[in-house]
Amino acid sequence: MTRLKLGRSKVYDLIRSRCPVSIKIPVPTRSAKLSEWLPYWLDNVIKPRWKLSTHDKYEAHVRLHLSPMLGAKRLESLSVADVRRFLVRLENQTTAATAKDSHRVLRSALPPACSEELITRNVAKLVEPPRADARELHPWTLDETLDFLAASRKDPLYAAFVPAIAMGLRRGEIVGLRWSDLDLDNRVLHVRQQTQRRRGALYDDDPKSRPRRVVPLPAFCIAPLRWHRMRQTAVRAKAGEQWQESGYVFTTRTTRTGRQGEPRNVYRSFTRVAESVGLRVIRLHDARHGTATLLTAAGVAPRVVMEILGHSQISTTMDVYTHVVQDTQREAMSHMDRLLRKRRPGRA
Repeated sequence: MTRLKLGRSKVYDLIRSRCPVSIKIPVPTRSAKLSEWLPYWLDNVIKPRWKLSTHDKYEAHVRLHLSPMLGAKRLESLSVADVRRFLVRLENQTTAATAKDSHRVLRSALPPACSEELITRNVAKLVEPPRADARELHPWTLDETLDFLAASRKDPLYAAFVPAIAMGLRRGEIVGLRWSDLDLDNRVLHVRQQTQRRRGALYDDDPKSRPRRVVPLPAFCIAPLRWHRMRQTAVRAKAGEQWQESGYVFTTRTTRTGRQGEPRNVYRSFTRVAESVGLRVIRLHDARHGTATLLTAAGVAPRVVMEILGHSQISTTMDVYTHVVQDTQREAMSHMDRLLRKRRPGRA
């Protein structure tokens, strides 16, 4: 038996001759540099499909970290070692969290290059991202929460603080709330949009993580919202023709023209009230952590907490927000203590 030795080109010719359809094997050509590809990806993939906040966050990582450190590399020559060295260097210069976020941006930018047959694999996916320590959360205790609510009763934004604490609404969701989103008679709130300030202007966008959600309104929230609507009606009547009807629940207080309120002003008022009664200052977003903590302490199932807070994944609720208060932990240990001390009948 004679063994034939064929060159690679002849092997390809033999395969093509025996296949009814011609085979095209994609071979990467000399592609653009990473500093050229990333702006193209931002403009043609991220900007048309993702939120403006997501685009701005990705653009910052491209401009500050990826392009300066890896931009000279061509797509087809970018290696696993290049990505690994980049992450180590960036973590040393900044933080592990920043390096982890830049890794996520790079990992997201390479699949479209694979789709366009500029590269054959996503090398960033082969590199494990840095481990960033989770931010330690210290939400208010129940007593601190009650002290804040008592101190904020006379504040014009009291009706905003109540749902933020009782329902875990995000700051943008509060400012983006319209009267058409509220059904006070049936105690229902529709979270349909959030308001953010980007590039010097306010704009409404879909809520974070989940497009929309419907949440029952606690009875505790009804009276403050009704009172707020009465006060807004009085301000509208006094403003007359200067009032610009926008439909938003929380409008700017300085000009009294009905224009939408500023997200940062909600936090400023929140901080001012906390400082006035000697409470430790926390982020308004930490009120969401406090909501999850109190709901968990009350025995509410994590899946229900997830729906109320609008998380896209149950892991977010479990890993980030369920910080059970010390009294609840003590109660749980007392149950364990009673179980272990229980004697079986007939035993000494």
